[in-house]
Amino acid sequence: MGQYFPENEQFPLEEQVKTLADDELLDFWEEAQFLDRPFTEESAPLPVNQMEYERIILQELLLRSCIRGAGTEGVR
Repeated sequence: MGQYFPENEQFPLEEQVKTLADDELLDFWEEAQFLDRPFTEESAPLPVNQMEYERIILQELLLRSCIRGAGTEGVR
């Protein structure tokens, strides 16, 4: 499973996410959703870091989906 090391400023989250396999990236997204649950139940706003994690993960998933779609478009 992939891990994020916040203390490693040499490699920002955006770069670390790119190194994850698809299944690891989906696991990371799922864990971020699970961590958000207690905040939602308390009706407290989400911390900026968790919102940023989700944005970065979803952006990478969208990019990968578009690349896969573009690669198979010409094959029929």
